[in-house]
Amino acid sequence: MPDQPSPTSSRPVPERFLASKSTLLLDRFMTRAIQIGGLGIIVAVFGIFFFILMEILPLFGGAEAHEEKSFPLGITGKGVIGVDEWARKPFFFDGNSLRFADLEAKDARLEEMPVPLPEGVISNAIKLEARHNRVVIGTTDGRIGSFRVGYKSQLAVKADDLPAITAEVTMEEFYPLGVPGKPLTTVSYGDGGAAKVLAAVQDVDGTPQVHAMTIVSRRGLMGSSAPTVGGNFDLTPFLKGKPDRIMASNVGDSVMVTDTEGRLYYFHITNGTNLQLRQELQPFSEFEDKRIASIGFVFGDVSVVVTSMEGHQEVWSLYNQEITNPEGIKQTQRLYGQIKTLPKLENATTFFANSLRNKVFMSAGGDYVSMRHTTSESVRWEKKLPFQIKDAILDSKCEHLFFLDTEGTLHRYLYHDPHPESGIRAFFGKIWYEGASQPEYTWQSTSGTDDFEPKLSLIPLIVGSLKGTFYALIFAVPIALLAAIYSANFLPQRIKTIVKPAMEIMASLPSVVLGFLAGLWLAPLIEDKIPSILLTIISLPIGVMILGLVYTKLPVGVRAKVPVGSEYLLLLIPMALLAWIAWSLGPWLESWAFVVTDPGTGRSIADFRLWWPNVTGTPYDQRNCVSVGFMMGFAVIPIIFTITEDALSNVPPQLKAASLALGATRWQMVRTIVLPIASAGIFSALMIGFGRAVGETMIVVMAAGNTPIIDMSIFTGMRTLSANIAVELPEAPVHSTHYRVLFLGAMVLFMLTFALNTVAEIMRHRLREKFKLV
Repeated sequence: MPDQPSPTSSRPVPERFLASKSTLLLDRFMTRAIQIGGLGIIVAVFGIFFFILMEILPLFGGAEAHEEKSFPLGITGKGVIGVDEWARKPFFFDGNSLRFADLEAKDARLEEMPVPLPEGVISNAIKLEARHNRVVIGTTDGRIGSFRVGYKSQLAVKADDLPAITAEVTMEEFYPLGVPGKPLTTVSYGDGGAAKVLAAVQDVDGTPQVHAMTIVSRRGLMGSSAPTVGGNFDLTPFLKGKPDRIMASNVGDSVMVTDTEGRLYYFHITNGTNLQLRQELQPFSEFEDKRIASIGFVFGDVSVVVTSMEGHQEVWSLYNQEITNPEGIKQTQRLYGQIKTLPKLENATTFFANSLRNKVFMSAGGDYVSMRHTTSESVRWEKKLPFQIKDAILDSKCEHLFFLDTEGTLHRYLYHDPHPESGIRAFFGKIWYEGASQPEYTWQSTSGTDDFEPKLSLIPLIVGSLKGTFYALIFAVPIALLAAIYSANFLPQRIKTIVKPAMEIMASLPSVVLGFLAGLWLAPLIEDKIPSILLTIISLPIGVMILGLVYTKLPVGVRAKVPVGSEYLLLLIPMALLAWIAWSLGPWLESWAFVVTDPGTGRSIADFRLWWPNVTGTPYDQRNCVSVGFMMGFAVIPIIFTITEDALSNVPPQLKAASLALGATRWQMVRTIVLPIASAGIFSALMIGFGRAVGETMIVVMAAGNTPIIDMSIFTGMRTLSANIAVELPEAPVHSTHYRVLFLGAMVLFMLTFALNTVAEIMRHRLREKFKLV
């Protein structure tokens, strides 16, 4: 018997089965290329993540400030300081002389400029109105007036020199106010353009009185008339305590007065001729010491910041409130209410200065200064200074802080805070914005007014992204999954070779074309067809189930004559007829169920567009989630269908045949064998479809109304994170807060999809392990 080879001995491999060296070399090369490509993708993803992170990190930094220059003015008496927009030539006025300090000059010197005050004017009270660099003067004989300091920049003679700054003084009118001949101790000036308000506290034989007057300019076809006195008002009778501060709004429509007991009085001016006490407020009502240390308007003159003697700080703002008038009738009036409580200061601050660009303000007193932002309720920068503060001011760009110490030295600090309105609370928390009646999530990045405050909450955009995705998947998932199941397990092969490529071609349709069709064709088409759509959506599934049940009751001989996989042909005509009937009955359903009474005529109107807002209290928009769901679902269906169909088709046919051989019906085979085995692939298809929907841009921009609201109603629009980035990024100034917040939105979208994909991958892995074939 010939020797038999041992089982472990290797037999020579025939040469025809050996791979050539070039093939092996190419295989190794491709393997390395795939590995390098995979690593490159990972590096690219992390590179994108790092780039976005670098753009958004500055949003969460604080402000920085350091002393840049000091200038010995040698002035220790009373007076006010002002500064030009370039922060190079501040001035000091002590009631008699106006002196300028050239901070860029090599030698420390003061330039004095005469102020042509009217004859007999002796200054007793001085205040700076920083917006217009206006010095307001109250005289010893009961007059109030002002002058403005203007600056001009001239071209430099040499290329390396700074432009020369020159100043000029413009005198304004003086008016008698209050009791003639009595000194004014505190003054204020509000310039609203056509309406101006002058107010003062006057010492009348040891008793303080409060007086105000309005200056109005009537506008007509021929232009504005000469300024005239609109009215003189004595506010003293309305006060319950001794007045100590007065503040006129720069809008020219109000006067605020405080007394020594901490009460705050709000006087409203109408048409420049009528003044009324609209509110008496009591800040710090929960504290024992209610006295007010400082008060001031923030930019826009809608909110006031009030600081107590103990360092507590509150923000009071105007917004619409419901009140009951003396006749018992409820009405809405714009009144002050406390909207914020800021962090407690280390000590009382007697100086207040607001930014002329945003909601930043300065509180200062003693050797302590704190820069804060009212909207974000954040402390931007604070410090103990190496000197005692006598006066403080900000420049118009909020880039420099000026402090005059008690020794007469002027200190200029360079202040850098590019994103004061940012912060976790501003982006993801409820903020009580000026003019709002309650805290809310709001996205409103731009406006047409200068005193606008950005509202940068990302919550409406996140909700909008999830809302659009939800309604798109509601439409797409049932159709895509059921179509894939039927195509993979029931449809004849000759039909499948047509259907599957056609569905894959659908995925290549540009989203901008789908968005165009959704916004300009589909949305107007279905706007008044909602009852018909509802009937059709409800009747079709019910009709299919009924027809299927009827088909199962047919004799076996009759069903045997129908080719396997061709049963759908029996449904085409009945389902088309049912859809036509349901669509036609829509107007009847509307006239029966969706009737609303017209409040103007009292007539009953059958219109779903009017019925929905009347019943639910939510609006009905033409461009809503119905059209978005249909069209975005149309874009998602091919993706889910293709991946699901592939997963179902890859189930081993031996398992299907064994199941059928054991007596299972085709549906039982699909439900118990095919779906569990393919569940991991189906879940992957759903997650990829979710990613496609949540990142969709053009369809949402064109078909959803692009309104950033928090509303899950299917008949309203929304704005998504991706659509917001596409719409606003081209208009956002580079490295501005708006620009960086858009990158933050991209990061949120990135993290959202990353987190969901990670969870999906974990679940897919568990499903694959659970149903894998051993």
